[in-house]
Amino acid sequence: MFHGSMVALVTPMHDDGSLDFKALERLVEFHIENGTDAIVAVGTTGESATLDHDEHSLVIRKTVEFARGRVPVIGGTGSNSTAEAIQLTRGARESGCDAVLLVAPYYNKPTQEGLYRHFKAIAEACPIPQILYNVPGRTACDLLPETVERLSEIPNIVAIKEAHGTVQRAKDIVDRCGSRLDVVSGDDPNARETILVGGKGVISVTANVAPRLMREMCAAALRGDREEAERIDARLAALHKALFCEPNPIPVKWAVQQLGLIEGGIRLPMTPLQEQYYETVRQAMKLAGVL
Repeated sequence: MFHGSMVALVTPMHDDGSLDFKALERLVEFHIENGTDAIVAVGTTGESATLDHDEHSLVIRKTVEFARGRVPVIGGTGSNSTAEAIQLTRGARESGCDAVLLVAPYYNKPTQEGLYRHFKAIAEACPIPQILYNVPGRTACDLLPETVERLSEIPNIVAIKEAHGTVQRAKDIVDRCGSRLDVVSGDDPNARETILVGGKGVISVTANVAPRLMREMCAAALRGDREEAERIDARLAALHKALFCEPNPIPVKWAVQQLGLIEGGIRLPMTPLQEQYYETVRQAMKLAGVL
């Protein structure tokens, strides 16, 4: 259902940290023009952790409005509270989202049974396609393949964004779940290989900066053209790395600002990119041909 290069969109902010909806509309147009396959609103890269509930829902609603059905919109609605995740997911469905992205509950450290019941409860409460999101490096919680396999039996759980950090984890889920569940990479450096072992795409940070190249790389991998996918990915490799020289979304917001698409606003406790990293990110952008 969802495939290719799906951008984990930054949330544009003015320099004082207030939301910038003119820039959001500009970003949506930028991605449609460059062929991005889907837009994820208010994920980690979209600073979901520092938006209040009203802002969270408003950014999702505005993204859907600006997209006007030309590209699928996936709303980030996960939480470490099941009731809160249900509330946010219902709001995203009412806003017209095509799907939601549900991060594994962070900080609480639930058991695998707790994870299963959490996602099952959201799926049963909200009839909208749902994408699981496993990112143990941020959540201190690992959604294991056997639990994903159980969840794949639930009809409206349609995919998983796997950011465990290894291609083998993605392959394990592909082997277990087959056509019942699509696997997409949550790590840009692993995206190519994840697709080549049976994944369907990537929810990408790099696509904020180089959307056309990311789409072309994913398209090559999806048609099984390893040589072409490797050629394109080689141009992106430095960018994949540079955009994590400080915690996401610090570097990517700076990079998108360099493209003239947004102002430099970012919310505490995140801080603007340190000057010592400017040249690292700039050189990676040049290698990718976006500067």
